[in-house]
Amino acid sequence: MRTFDDLVTEAEAAPVEGWDFSWFEGRATEERPSWGYARAMGERLGQVGAALDVQTGGGEVLASAPVLPRLAVATEGWAPNVAKAAALLHPRGVVVVASPEDAPLPFADGVFDLVTSRHPVTPHFGEIARVLRSGGTYFAQHVGPASVFEVVEYFLGEQPADVRGARDPEGERRAAEAAGLDVVSLRAERLRMEFHDIGAVVHFLRKVVWMVPGFTVDAYRPRLRELHERIQEEGPFVAHSTRHLFDARKR
Repeated sequence: MRTFDDLVTEAEAAPVEGWDFSWFEGRATEERPSWGYARAMGERLGQVGAALDVQTGGGEVLASAPVLPRLAVATEGWAPNVAKAAALLHPRGVVVVASPEDAPLPFADGVFDLVTSRHPVTPHFGEIARVLRSGGTYFAQHVGPASVFEVVEYFLGEQPADVRGARDPEGERRAAEAAGLDVVSLRAERLRMEFHDIGAVVHFLRKVVWMVPGFTVDAYRPRLRELHERIQEEGPFVAHSTRHLFDARKR
């Protein structure tokens, strides 16, 4: 059985760029949504002439598509991810644009047949609708409300109702419709996660930085040690992610 210090040191040294989660193999698990977002996204990309992937991360999900449209563009706001996405996607002809998540999309109106996104920090529906052509599609998988809050509240304490209720799918439906998108389908699921050692928790919080803002091992060492002992005594730390699938059309 590996020690607390050994597990934490290893997790602190692991790279966190991009959205490759292979480091968690054998150390954490997450149930996947039944709809198979990457596969469904790939099918749609093969049917359009111009597509934009917003907040692409390291480009891993977009790169999994078997066929890409003639014009394929991706945006990303975090510099290490921009470099990783460019290295992965440029060989496939994808243009990667560095664009802050809270800035207007740097494209003309009505350019794209399809806009996709997997786990955007914030879906800016007005900008998405603006760059879509009339009848174009927004197809995305969003993080839902109170996702993995078992982890969040272990470190930060119970969160207020407005924080727990953020990212509500029905609220996002209303925002999308106000921006000029008709929501054709909206599906939501709650999915089981397990963290099998404290290193997996540390790596998760270093990678998904908005879960516990400002997280460092030094700042939370006592709580981390307590959780390490709990996992050793009781087994995996169980949490639940929430996801919803958006399929919307521009009027």
